[in-house]
Amino acid sequence: MRATRLIGVTMALTLATMGCSEAAERPEEATSTPGTPPAGTPAGLDVFYKQRLAWSDCGGGFQCAKADVPLDYARPAGGKVSLSLIRRPAENKSKRIGSLFTNPGGPGGSGVDFLRQAATSFGKDLRERFDLVGFDPRGVAGSEPVQCLNGGQLDTYFATDSSPDDRKEIDALAAQSEKFAKACQTKSAALLPYVGTLNAARDMDVLRAAVGDDKMTYYGASYGTYLGAFYAEQFPKNVRALVLDGAVDPKESSTQILVEQAKGFETAFRAFAADCVKSAGCPLGTSENAALDNISALLAKLDKTPLPQRLDSRKLTESWAATGIAAALYAKQTWPVLRQAIIQATQQNDGTLLMTLADQMVDRKKDGTYSNQAAANMAVNCVDKPNPADLAAYEKYVDQSKKTSPRFGPFVVWGGLACVYWPVQTEQQPKATTANGSPPILVIGTTRDPATPYKWSQSLASQLQAGVLLTLEGDGHTAYLQANPCISKATDDYLVNAKPPKDGTICR
Repeated sequence: MRATRLIGVTMALTLATMGCSEAAERPEEATSTPGTPPAGTPAGLDVFYKQRLAWSDCGGGFQCAKADVPLDYARPAGGKVSLSLIRRPAENKSKRIGSLFTNPGGPGGSGVDFLRQAATSFGKDLRERFDLVGFDPRGVAGSEPVQCLNGGQLDTYFATDSSPDDRKEIDALAAQSEKFAKACQTKSAALLPYVGTLNAARDMDVLRAAVGDDKMTYYGASYGTYLGAFYAEQFPKNVRALVLDGAVDPKESSTQILVEQAKGFETAFRAFAADCVKSAGCPLGTSENAALDNISALLAKLDKTPLPQRLDSRKLTESWAATGIAAALYAKQTWPVLRQAIIQATQQNDGTLLMTLADQMVDRKKDGTYSNQAAANMAVNCVDKPNPADLAAYEKYVDQSKKTSPRFGPFVVWGGLACVYWPVQTEQQPKATTANGSPPILVIGTTRDPATPYKWSQSLASQLQAGVLLTLEGDGHTAYLQANPCISKATDDYLVNAKPPKDGTICR
């Protein structure tokens, strides 16, 4: 997902336990001796493809390791990046197929942390027959993380009005965004040019060989679909089975991603509002239109008078509140929490619950420190696609978003402003991803997904030469970890047998 001040990272949901698929037929084998570089591998990369990983116990039934990849694939001898990996070994060694790589999204999400939290939510067949593997992409968490602002500076950054009403507020927002970019340059200049998705996908192929697999089996959520699509485009013959859940559309420009994402949050909030007003005591009124008006009024009130909250000395500003609301829209299971947070804010003048939700979204710790997800998120997105040339050009997209997404548009779109000031720019243009020559690739879309609109999954499935679309008619961000039996069975069967469901299958 695109980096924004509103959204720190798109993490796959781990709120529900997966259902189990039926017993598998004879699977396609995907294991080999480490050191299988793809055809045409540039000179100097063999040493990376031939490395053997030294796995060691790291608690909870997991094993951890480090892998080296080149900083710059054009100059393999010019420096290395050390990647952190984790795996949960297959429970049934006699029926083991190979490794199932996973990525939770972001960019900026720790794949190591994700697998520790979510391993048991994968289907029984997957746990038995695959080594579940997570990794921190370059620049993220345990893989030489990008560093930018410190905790206090991030507090100021996230609190700054990201729905500015006048030139003074726009200039203040621009100043904070430029400060973010300059801090990244000061602390991480050597890494910034190389943290993009293109290189991260190349890293994945090195990891595939390092674990001993001839072919890649992969589950990616949200931004993880973008990473998976880049992998398939570069290495279509190395694909065994790829699940891309909650897709990002590779054809969209950097700013159009934000405009469309804002629409997704509008759609998700409307679904929340429609559900809320059906129940007595809904703090937003008795009709969907009233609910929309009342949440707009709450945000407008916070713009003028931030609320106190009981976590620390910060105030709940309009921007913090919008972040908290958005966080709760990621999963239907958190709608009751959002309802209570709105009651607390509107009836008790207490911003604690909304601030708690916001802190979870941006990965702020109780001691005021942050993980590096915000830095990594911005760093990857800013180098993946070209950005508007200046502030004036950027404002046009904000104006567009106000018309289509009046409540979330400015918060989401202004969130990418730091990329205008980014020290590293790319000429790599957005384009369709076809992965010509790959086997079937499963794309999963949720119709009312707040962060990755359903139309993106439809688009990606149609771009891929062998794309297969599986739809969840429902709410929440990504589908597989929602434990919908229909989605679970179709996905698990595909990953085990490399045979996808019928294109266009709809689950409810």
